[in-house]
Amino acid sequence: MAPLTRSRAINNTPGNNMAEYYRQRSGAGLIITEGTSPSPNGLGYPRMPGIFNEEQILGWRNVTQAVHENNGRIFMQMMHTGRVSHIANLPKSAEVVAPSVVPLAGKMYVDELGPQDYSVPREMTIEDIEYAKAEFVIAAQNAIEAGFDGVELHAANGYLLEQFLSPITNTRNDQYGGSNENRISFVWETVEQVAEAIGKEKVGIRLSPFGTASGMPHYPEIEATYTKLAQMLNKIGIAYIHLVDHGSIGGGIVPVSLKKTIRSSFSKTLILSGGYDYERAEKDLQESAANLIAFGRPFISNPDLPLRLAYNWPLADADGSKFYTATDEGYIDYPVYEEELAMA
Repeated sequence: MAPLTRSRAINNTPGNNMAEYYRQRSGAGLIITEGTSPSPNGLGYPRMPGIFNEEQILGWRNVTQAVHENNGRIFMQMMHTGRVSHIANLPKSAEVVAPSVVPLAGKMYVDELGPQDYSVPREMTIEDIEYAKAEFVIAAQNAIEAGFDGVELHAANGYLLEQFLSPITNTRNDQYGGSNENRISFVWETVEQVAEAIGKEKVGIRLSPFGTASGMPHYPEIEATYTKLAQMLNKIGIAYIHLVDHGSIGGGIVPVSLKKTIRSSFSKTLILSGGYDYERAEKDLQESAANLIAFGRPFISNPDLPLRLAYNWPLADADGSKFYTATDEGYIDYPVYEEELAMA
């Protein structure tokens, strides 16, 4: 089950409805949670969960217990939004930070105000960068304390880690900007420190080369950047790379050549995701294009998705108007297939 933003964490803390949501979907071979911030500065979206205080740890512990009681496995996706943020969504004393002062065009929703222009980020100092890496490490340790089987660092979809990778959003001229190696440094060092803290076998990373989400234009060095990054991640020996292709939703398509390069450069598990159906997933697995296939949106309205795919049961449609609301409607009220039959 791929990570899915659902915006149900009131006060940035998981509640009982989130435990029920993940419990219902514990039949997935591996659940990767919605993006969860390691820092108050990273809470760019309304009702986004965090993992940096005791209340959040306790809330997430209820989630992991519910999944484990149903013999499921669950990784936390750690996601710092960076410039993809509005100051009104952050707690007091937090601020919008990024590698460079490169504002994101467009609007960010704020519960009290509606759509607002993205806040202009402050460029991170070297001290900020060191502090952010430490926040990821502490958050990973908190996730393990909360009972997670591991963590996935979100270096995709235009968030902070990817902002460092791109020369469009990273215009620095110090050791964290300029060359491919320098722009990779923040991601590399963060992954390495997290792996040292909780064990490399409990660490994955999500990447979206050629993705255009959150204002990430293409640049000439994309393939070279991600090839180098995959080689460096292989040296660390983390559990997996989760490679997402946004082509199915109108975003950038990851070239087959780059998928093959990453596959050959990284010796551990490769997860592919992006608009898969059963037939395409089975084909890529049979052809050894990946070790695992992640499904995202179908899990929203089909909590029993693995069984539906296995037995060719019809898939229920999701109500997109309730994807990001604060209520339980369109969240924990989708029935499993047997319940659909009984209601019919």
